[in-house]
Amino acid sequence: MSDKEGISPRGTGAGGTGAGSSTDPAPDGGTPHQTLALAAMLFAVSMTFIDQTIVAIAAPDIIHELGLTASGMQWVINAYLLTLAAFFALGGRLADIFGHRRIMVIGTLVFVISSILCGAVPKGDFAEEWLIIFRATQGTGAALLFPAALAVVITVFPVERRGRALAVFFGLSGGLTAIGPILGGALTDWTWRAIFWINVPVAVIALALAARARIPRTGHREPLDVPGAVLVAAGMGLSVVGLQQAATWGWGSGATWGCIVGGLAILVVFCLYQLRIPDPLVKLQVFKDRAFTVDAVVLFFAMIAFVPVFFFASVYAQVSLSASPNQAGLYLLYFFIGFALASQWGGRILDHRGARPAIKIGTLLGTVGFALWASKLTDLSMHDQWPYVALAGAGIGFLLSPASTDAVNRSIGASYGEVTGVLQTLRNYAASVGLAVFGTILTHVTTDRVADTLQARGVPHDTAHTTGHTIAESVTGAADSRTPAGTGQAAQAARDAIAAIRLDFAEANRVVFYGMAGALAVAFVCAQFHPGTRVTGVTGEPGTGSGSKDL
Repeated sequence: MSDKEGISPRGTGAGGTGAGSSTDPAPDGGTPHQTLALAAMLFAVSMTFIDQTIVAIAAPDIIHELGLTASGMQWVINAYLLTLAAFFALGGRLADIFGHRRIMVIGTLVFVISSILCGAVPKGDFAEEWLIIFRATQGTGAALLFPAALAVVITVFPVERRGRALAVFFGLSGGLTAIGPILGGALTDWTWRAIFWINVPVAVIALALAARARIPRTGHREPLDVPGAVLVAAGMGLSVVGLQQAATWGWGSGATWGCIVGGLAILVVFCLYQLRIPDPLVKLQVFKDRAFTVDAVVLFFAMIAFVPVFFFASVYAQVSLSASPNQAGLYLLYFFIGFALASQWGGRILDHRGARPAIKIGTLLGTVGFALWASKLTDLSMHDQWPYVALAGAGIGFLLSPASTDAVNRSIGASYGEVTGVLQTLRNYAASVGLAVFGTILTHVTTDRVADTLQARGVPHDTAHTTGHTIAESVTGAADSRTPAGTGQAAQAARDAIAAIRLDFAEANRVVFYGMAGALAVAFVCAQFHPGTRVTGVTGEPGTGSGSKDL
């Protein structure tokens, strides 16, 4: 294949074969069954997308039953996103070296075994650590699974059918994010542990289909960038630790800034190192394309809001609106209705006018939608919020597919997998950063608001602040039914002020949602720098056709 087809002759990068590589026939000597292979990969990656959002719905119930803190629960969610981001590029490279089918199977097994262990977490002092550890291994499994599954799709489909296959792969798998809140609400009404166990039958179906699809064996002898893998994991992990622990350590703490600055410095070293070695883990040369860079930056700031919103909106609904998990899932359904409708319009705009108009419209709608949504949170009425929830979803829907498609279609001199690796790493890291930053803001603002409420009821300043922090760290769901325990003055005042505390939590979330609107506003400013050039997605040449055919 040539560079004009968007596939690098150097190697796959989780997306093709090239010099020094080998593609053996299918295990039984037959040709691959393309439909079965695509279905198998869709079932496999569906778990990784659903798990980005499904846990958010169950968060209050998990906190309540296991006695977790709110920041600990944020780590349960973030451990998955962080390891997925940190090891995504490594997963793609391992798939190139050891074979796409083999790494896909290994990733699926790691993911589903971790899911079983997450669902089997015992109650007790070690519950929080147990969940964080196995959510991290779940993310590692997803990092192995996704790029390998992408490579399988690219390998089994010829060039003339690859664009359509990738459109189905990315379109359906990305849309499965919407299932998470709805499925999570239904399963949590039974038991929150089922949100992890649901992955077992899905994995069984994926592996069974893969076994029957006659996927060819692949392998590619090339060096593995172990130092790069260590640097990117350390840099991302350390920076997110600093951002998230700021709620506990304080923004004036040396440990907070040591982690943030140290992590970012390691990421700078990683980038410099990647530019100097012949076989980097992440091919940063793609950023020489201005349009790709703008696409990537827009996606980064959009993802700061997109994935974290499910956690914060779900907990807000269950605490401030006293909604059940199922009702919280339906609350988020408005977001996905807007998302789904706008995605169709965004795709048509991409086809006819290129990515720039869709990205600009999406970031503007997202900014307005999140800001208006934030302004309504303190009304404590789900009914009054739904138009703005849908508008926020429409903003993300307008920009997500066009920005992603435009970026991947610019994979000149790199494979689909390499470019997708860059984008997925940035997107998941942004989600981790967003969850960490907004989680810290939520804890601080909730603490201050609750402290003010308690002081107004005669509780001394220091006691009120300590109690406010305790409440902020132990938000457990429906505030009407789960009131603060204890016999002291502060506990009694908190029980008497439970309605006011629900409003305090809504006000803290309002600050968070304004922050999400701010992230979309930055993305809107960045979108103005998109050159507006278009690519066909087949030739990769600017100015003709549309990139939408590939994704």
